[in-house]
Amino acid sequence: MKVTESKKDMQSIEELYFSTVKSISVGEVVKGKIVQISKGEALIDIGYKSEGIISLSNFDSPEDLKVGDEMEVLVESKENQDGMVGLSLEKADFIKNWGKIQKAYNSGEIIKGKITKKIKGGFIVNVGIPGFLPSSQVDIEPLKNQDDLVGKEKEFKILKTNQWRKNVVVSHKAYLEENRDQSRKHLLETLKLKDIVKGRVKNITDFGAFIDLGGLDGLLHITDISWGRISHPSEVLAIGEEVEVVILEIDQEKKRVSLGLKQKTADPWELVEKKFPLNAKVKGTVVNITNYGIFLELEKGIEGLIHISELSWTKHISHPSQMLSIGEIVEAMVINIDKANNKIALSIKRTESDPWLKIKDKYPKGTKIKTKVRTITDYGVFVELEEGIEGLVHVSDLSWAPRTEHPSKSVKKGEKLEVLVLDVDPTQRKISLGRKQLLPNPWEEIDKKYKVGMEIKGTVTKVTDFGAFVEIEDGIEGLLHISQIKDETPNATEQEGEVISVQELLKVDDKIKVTVVRISSEERKIGLSLVKKLKKKTT
Repeated sequence: MKVTESKKDMQSIEELYFSTVKSISVGEVVKGKIVQISKGEALIDIGYKSEGIISLSNFDSPEDLKVGDEMEVLVESKENQDGMVGLSLEKADFIKNWGKIQKAYNSGEIIKGKITKKIKGGFIVNVGIPGFLPSSQVDIEPLKNQDDLVGKEKEFKILKTNQWRKNVVVSHKAYLEENRDQSRKHLLETLKLKDIVKGRVKNITDFGAFIDLGGLDGLLHITDISWGRISHPSEVLAIGEEVEVVILEIDQEKKRVSLGLKQKTADPWELVEKKFPLNAKVKGTVVNITNYGIFLELEKGIEGLIHISELSWTKHISHPSQMLSIGEIVEAMVINIDKANNKIALSIKRTESDPWLKIKDKYPKGTKIKTKVRTITDYGVFVELEEGIEGLVHVSDLSWAPRTEHPSKSVKKGEKLEVLVLDVDPTQRKISLGRKQLLPNPWEEIDKKYKVGMEIKGTVTKVTDFGAFVEIEDGIEGLLHISQIKDETPNATEQEGEVISVQELLKVDDKIKVTVVRISSEERKIGLSLVKKLKKKTT
């Protein structure tokens, strides 16, 4: 009787025990509680007849664990070789977090994760499950050292998931771009013209600088950087530098913003007419030299142009650099102001009196001057009367010879000459001079020296189709017309209507004997007739 009752009691206890034990399945995620911590392991009670063990290395912060802590674990087996339930904390986390990942992917939600390891082509990121971050998706701009990213927590957007392989690809770059787009949209909606905003210099080019306003890049053109002259934006700005700029223009359609730096200060041209009135003498620094003139900085932001024609009254300047150099301080006169176009015209020469105003008194007509040949041209010779003042001896005023030759046959560069002032025109800045006027005129005595019918000797100086010019003395030439030339060669015959070729009969430098057939001292002409060619002397 007692034995039967004892068996009944044992059966009741066993039924009572098993009635309190959960029913679990392999692959199921269940709640567990730490009941004991020892030897690097945690004993986990999941309400089943047996407990399970999880290594402390599977926990993120094992040092903070304590008995009674709860967590979710995955049942890998109901009983392992030790008679305990096989549990996995990592797999439970994966299943739990995969759902969150899939939800975030479908909604486009931004998630946080920790970069744990660098691998080929990118990084491993812990976003609840291991995810892959390609190197191309790390940042908007290339990073100098990507190794520094390991261990850092960042925001990510999920690019791709694979349900079958249970893997995920994430991007920090996409997060940044999305964030930037939102910031750009917000800025475009809130920015107003003439607002002063802070930004960071992102990039510098020849034409300006791009300023990051916090998601929106604005262009600061080189012309809006400074009121003064700069040749490159890098003279004022540096990449990474923080600057305050003024909003000049907003293009909502193209999502562009134009910025200004110089507009933070007053336009110096507003008071230019008071500071630099017309005809005032001013001082400035040479800041630029061009083919057409020199730019003078009068103050920061104010420059004036000295045109090459305003450099000197008298000097012949082919390039402004012959007269001035960069950095030189110069005095000039204000001769014009164009405030609307920010232009000031200056003159150096007008700071002194025009020497040509007194030139007529200094060199009156008929004045004899000893000078030196400076330049020889086809039409005459330029001589220097004084520094910067030149006069022209026209080719026709070099000698009394009736036939004009190139001036270089009469004079040489650097040769000293005595000339006579023939005319002075200060308005045209011209002085006409003559050399022959100081020499005896051989034509005045020509009627006395030569008579019609006289035979004289001469030298051929030029041969033309209509005849030849013959020099009979220095400065006196006569014309031997083709009609006065007869071929003296043996057996030569002259047919009626036949034209004799002068070039075949006479050559330059031939010595000939001629007869004077006509004389006109007024016209300065002598007509000649050929008597014969003279034989050249043999040595």
